[in-house]
This record gives sequence, structure tokens and C-alpha cells, in this order.
Amino acid sequence: MSIGDFPVVVVGSGFFGSTIAHLLARDHGVNVLVLEKRDHIGGNSHSRVDPETGIEVHTYGSHIFHTANKSVWDFVNRFSAFNNYRHRVFSRHGARTFTMPINLMTINSFYGRDFTPEEAETFIHAEIARDRVANVENLEDKAISLIGRPLFEAFIAGYTQKQWETELRTLPPDIITRLPVRFSYNDFYFSDPYEGIPVDGYTTIFERMLALPNIEVRTGCGYFDVRDQIAPTALCIYTGAVDEFYGYRFGALGWRTLDLKFECLPTGDYQGTSVMNHPDLEVPYTRVHEFRHFHPERRYPQDRTIIARE
Repeated sequence: MSIGDFPVVVVGSGFFGSTIAHLLARDHGVNVLVLEKRDHIGGNSHSRVDPETGIEVHTYGSHIFHTANKSVWDFVNRFSAFNNYRHRVFSRHGARTFTMPINLMTINSFYGRDFTPEEAETFIHAEIARDRVANVENLEDKAISLIGRPLFEAFIAGYTQKQWETELRTLPPDIITRLPVRFSYNDFYFSDPYEGIPVDGYTTIFERMLALPNIEVRTGCGYFDVRDQIAPTALCIYTGAVDEFYGYRFGALGWRTLDLKFECLPTGDYQGTSVMNHPDLEVPYTRVHEFRHFHPERRYPQDRTIIARE
């Protein structure tokens, strides 16, 4: 079929595009064309198996599937079972490692104390009051009003400045409004009841979603290259950059992206966890991913590992 023959065109093959293409094809029996400008399906959740080590790598950085919606969880489990991975993040500040998000263990380790939850909450409120910001106008003000200056400078300031590559006092406060602070030893990064990594890998999910006979996928095919060929009556579902879709009529949005440097190291375990934050400004990356830790159920080599510095 030519592009103009399809009644439905889905632009992008990530989770949303693949799901909507699958449901329209399966439940409504229509022919669906999926356009993907990259040379692979899966969008930013694409994964690949490193040919030398057999380790499954998340091409665009760590992706952990989590949801509070049971119907979403049941749906995605049709395409792959999920392991019992629960995401924990650690942060390397100075010469020490701390648990994240900020919790009772982080607070006790950082201040060299052994607070109870109530004592820790009282202490942090005093830290906040000491540097209280009367009028919260930017990200720095907001963060200090949530956790106090010492924790902000240790774990948030450098990390965020490296992420945004700009001065924190020029960033809006809502960026960090949901900064989690826990006065318990709960160090799970997410609080959703359903969480895990697909045992068959992310790319397999998309392959199975898009395997219906009335779905055609064209990779290496950008929407703007073939837009004029799409039938005027076709339902077109677009999941790409919104500013590009509107021809940048209001200018380009300030999208942030990630640069990842992958490396194979001659050790069975480089850092002991899947994600390690590096908030200190003198470290030239924000975090390090080690992908072997996403699949404890797999037998990976004990003399090599794959990391990505972000």
C-alpha cells in the first residue's frame, strides 16, 4: 500500500504510538501505517543487546516501567512478563555515597546523626528556617525552602546546573516542586505499585505490539518528508516535537536532551547499582548507568560490564 492508501497514520513508535496503533488495528480492524524517523522502533525506550557481552542496553538511558494503573500494567504484560526490579538511586557526593531520593538514611549519613523520623523532620525544618526564602522566585529558592541549603548544595545544585547548563536562579521554581523528601528509610525511587523491567527487553514489546497483519511500520521515514503523501481524510496521530509540527511559528522550544557515552569495562560490576548520580560540578557527567543490574534474573558475564556516562 502507498502512504496515501492508509486511513490511519501514527507518527512515532514509542509507547504511545505503538499502543494506539495496536489498539486501532486490533479493535477496529483498520490498516495502520507507523512512521518512525529513526532506524528502529521503540522511541526513547528502545533497547538493544550488546553483541560482545549479551547485556541488554537501554539506548537512550535507563528506562524503568512503573505505573499506578492496573489496566496499563495488565496491558503491557501481554507483550512481555516483567521482573521484580525496584528502582533505587544513589548519589556520589565528595568521597561518599548516599541513597536517593533524600530519605532518613540520607539525612543521617550526611549529618552524621541517628535521628528518628520525628527528630529528622524537626531538624530539616530548622535547616529550612535558617535560610528561609521570603519570596520564592526560582528553582534555587524553592529547593532551599523544601530541604534547606546544605542538602540542596550537596545533592541538587550541581546536578541540576549540569542538567540545564544554566544558572539555577534563572530557572522557574516549578521544575523542582515535587522534590521528594522522606523521613523514613524508604529508598524506593518510585511509589507506584506496579514496577519492573520487561524480561524479554523493551524492543520485544514494541515488535509484538506492531506485529499485527494490518500494521505496517516504516523506519527511517520522517513525517515531514512524506506529509504531503498522507491522504487528507486520514486520521494522523503525531507523537513528535510539537514546535516542529507547527513549523516553529513561535520559535523553537528549549528542549533538553542527553548525551550518553557507552563503555565496556573489564569487570563484572562497576558500581553495584543501575544508576549512580554525580552531583558535584567537577565531575563532567550527571550520572552513570550500569545496565546489567536491570536484569538480575539473567546470567551475564562476570568479567565485563556495560556502562553509560550521561
